[in-house]
Amino acid sequence: MNELTENTFSAPANPFRPANSTQTNSVEISVPHAGNPIAAQEQARAIAEVQAAMVVARMNPRDPIHAMDLILNECTRYSLAENATYFYQRGGTAITGPSIRLAEVIAQKWGNIQYGIRELSQKDGVSTALAYAWDVETNTRREVQFQVQLKRDTKKGSYALTEGRDIYEAVANFGARRLRSCILSLIPGDVVEAAVQQCQVTLKANVDMTKEGLNRVLVWFEHFGVTKSQIEKRIQCRFDSIRPAQVVSLGNILRSIREGASQVSDWFVPEEETKVTEENKGGNEGLKKVLRKKTASR
Repeated sequence: MNELTENTFSAPANPFRPANSTQTNSVEISVPHAGNPIAAQEQARAIAEVQAAMVVARMNPRDPIHAMDLILNECTRYSLAENATYFYQRGGTAITGPSIRLAEVIAQKWGNIQYGIRELSQKDGVSTALAYAWDVETNTRREVQFQVQLKRDTKKGSYALTEGRDIYEAVANFGARRLRSCILSLIPGDVVEAAVQQCQVTLKANVDMTKEGLNRVLVWFEHFGVTKSQIEKRIQCRFDSIRPAQVVSLGNILRSIREGASQVSDWFVPEEETKVTEENKGGNEGLKKVLRKKTASR
């Protein structure tokens, strides 16, 4: 049995530690067997720790108003705001929501919540893991068990993961979405919505609308083969007239493409279609140009 022992992916399925709003701790729970005093002692210690965690949490209950202030204050940081939401396309519709990074910050500032991912077993190239979140104060718990194929797909084919770090990263990355779901299920919806809105306000307030700043946006997209005309087709206006909210939206799209959550074709029409559309705007003259090009290409 292997434990994920880094950052928030360190706590086990039964996080029997005193409640701490900013940390998650790791404890291995053993099941006692007949005539095994060490296992029996370990279970007794685990029971004592979970009781202590709940007592400490109830002696130091969260103040929802103060916790909300802490969460919103964190959302004024640009470094958090730019990674606070995920963004991808599904069926022609943009899907967005709070990311695992924002969920972790909300849980830390909300207080008395422990969360993490634990690897339960490895067998036949498959890792079985558990994502969980536990509100120690209310003793409310949400957990999701999942399996991860320990292999990596490349253009040259697939190969099995054998290094401990590679296995850890595969389980952690695959479990991040489950962990986010577990955490957010314990947090009131209005708290999450307020945090997302504050992050959007922070992003818009820090958008660089200077000529140099906008040129950097074009350069970023050029790395993925996206032209200025494609961007203008997307935002339905000249790039020089772009608004802060549209720059924020382009930033979300860029991050989604960079992280592999979506492809350029999900957001931008091909360059050839963009050119045809621009030529058609010229009426009959534009149509004649298109016909001449088609004739010349035959």
